[in-house]
Amino acid sequence: MPLATRPFDPADYLDSEEAVIAYLNEAFATGDAAFVADALGIVSRARGMAGVAERAGVSRESLYRSLSADGNPQLGTALKVMQALGLRLQAAAA
Repeated sequence: MPLATRPFDPADYLDSEEAVIAYLNEAFATGDAAFVADALGIVSRARGMAGVAERAGVSRESLYRSLSADGNPQLGTALKVMQALGLRLQAAAA
């Protein structure tokens, strides 16, 4: 009998500000724009996509599309989402 599993959803584990920040920092550290966009989407889902979209001033459907693994959001959109999530992008020495 095969082992029963269920799909892993990282949004289920982003239940604190610290977890969200750690998750996004790891995504940014990869330098992979698609991974960062997907991570922002996962955090947005964990926080409630409709509310994040409203605070960012974009439609929920547009946000789902641009923050998917295949999406390519503009920097302005990513910054609006970060602000809607109560976060800010900050530069640090590599």
